[in-house]
Amino acid sequence: MHAKKEDCLRVCFMENKAEIGYAEPVQFFRGLSLLVLHCNRGEKDFSITEKPCFRKDGVMFDCSRNAVLTVDAIKFFIRKMALMGLNLGMMYTEDTYEVPEYPYFGYMRGIYTFDELKEADDYAALFGIELMPCIQTLAHLERAMRWPKMQYLKDTEEVLMVGEEASYEFIENMLKAATAPYRSKRIHIGMDEAMDLGLGRYLKKNGYRASTDIISHHLKRVREILKKLGLEAMMWSDMYFRIASPSHSYYDLKNPIPQSVIDNAPDDISLVYWDYYNEDESVLSGMIKQHRRFKADTCFAGGIWTWCGPATDYDKSINTTVAALDQCRKLGVSEVFATAWGDNGAEANFLTVLYGLQLYAEMNYTGEYNPKELADRFNITCRTDAECFTNLTMFNSMPGMEPLGGRPVNAAKFMLYQDPLIPLFEKDMEGFELDSHYYKLAEQYKIYADEYPEYELLFKYYADLARALSLKCRWHGRAADCVRNRDKKQAVSLVDSVPEIVSAIRDLKNTWLSLWDSTNKPYGFEIIDLRLGGIVSRFETAQLKMKQFADGNIDDIPELSSEKLLYTKYDNGKMIGSYVWSEIASACKTY
Repeated sequence: MHAKKEDCLRVCFMENKAEIGYAEPVQFFRGLSLLVLHCNRGEKDFSITEKPCFRKDGVMFDCSRNAVLTVDAIKFFIRKMALMGLNLGMMYTEDTYEVPEYPYFGYMRGIYTFDELKEADDYAALFGIELMPCIQTLAHLERAMRWPKMQYLKDTEEVLMVGEEASYEFIENMLKAATAPYRSKRIHIGMDEAMDLGLGRYLKKNGYRASTDIISHHLKRVREILKKLGLEAMMWSDMYFRIASPSHSYYDLKNPIPQSVIDNAPDDISLVYWDYYNEDESVLSGMIKQHRRFKADTCFAGGIWTWCGPATDYDKSINTTVAALDQCRKLGVSEVFATAWGDNGAEANFLTVLYGLQLYAEMNYTGEYNPKELADRFNITCRTDAECFTNLTMFNSMPGMEPLGGRPVNAAKFMLYQDPLIPLFEKDMEGFELDSHYYKLAEQYKIYADEYPEYELLFKYYADLARALSLKCRWHGRAADCVRNRDKKQAVSLVDSVPEIVSAIRDLKNTWLSLWDSTNKPYGFEIIDLRLGGIVSRFETAQLKMKQFADGNIDDIPELSSEKLLYTKYDNGKMIGSYVWSEIASACKTY
């Protein structure tokens, strides 16, 4: 085989000789996987040429929402990215990197050391992949500032105190520490979702100031530090758009950003337009065009929907990604990347992102969405069947569950954590045969676990999740009516079913822990442990009360027998997801 530098990716196989031409190193590795694909198809002679639509294309690793990837896991993803041809990895670390001057920064959260990040960066460089830091310099710092010795830095729970010299000393130390391990001089400085900026300690000290003025002042100071350190930055763009919107909406195209705000925005900090929700090309193109009014470059961040619960939702991920990247290609956006957030516990393992990464790669190199080619490419780079990943959507919904707005229904999460005695989703789930639905999924993922040994643990986890959901949904489908109908025979059956349910939840916990430890540092799993342990404890209480009812010691279980109201389902039959554990577990306060 021969390899050489060219102005595009070219794979040629003629007379049993292979040649790969590449414009940048990572394309050589994509070329290898293309060579294997076409040879496996039995093609004797072929020539393939690809020219990327985007200068940069990759993924942001969320290492801040409890799950902090191990260096070995990062290396695994880098190898897969190389075979796909992705050239950008972004390490999203709110407080999970070492800042020596602040020992409480990332305390007990699994922070990366300098050496760990340098090892990851060195490895990425072997494949021609840029690894770069992504931090926060305004909001999303709640975990760092929760400690008593760090609270002098806060304006509100999430937002840094703007205008204080201590804050800018903190930011400079963060920027130095975050960038030191990397070759790249680029950094993402965050700046998103600072909804209550200037409304906490800042307000008490300085009085009310418009958020536009506060952000402008803060960004000027941060920009000075960036220049001092020789760094090139990008930031999320939403605060500019929210300021212009009466409803503080990011995607409000009816209220354009005032020209004065645009004129005051820096021209040397790229703006990242993030959109995980919209599928309408008019909204997507409109948002890109609004970004183009700024002098700075525009990047795009889409979403692989890992944050809706234990199962990544690929229906939503594919629909939004295809629509958004198509508009980015047409309108000349040169840098795109996928996010895969771990909101509310990082319940979906990052391994589930792989198929979404392949989608980003194929949209980049071919400019189109071809499900058959995408699946074939994925089979080569990741050695598994695409349907093992796309079928994860079935954990979240089944026919008849139609989402309202931009967020998918996420039945796997709310049915897993729904209380056995206080079923808040009872009315919403009427008419759905969830126990049989999840039983079939359990059987299917057992087969996947046997067929694809590289992902055996991942698919075993989903088989165990489906089994626990099936048994749990069977309880939910019978328990309330049993009490309402005074069915003592059914009550005895429910009492007898609890040990199997508890055993299934414990099996799920053990597999989940093994999966977590296979990709993540140990920190963070305690939250999942507490949630699952809470469900086990509540089933023990439910068993006790149901036995009292079956034995005639009590004649009602009022929390079960009371008529339930619709929760996430609207009168038109459409549903919204319930993405936060505390909204699922109880109607009472959980803190």
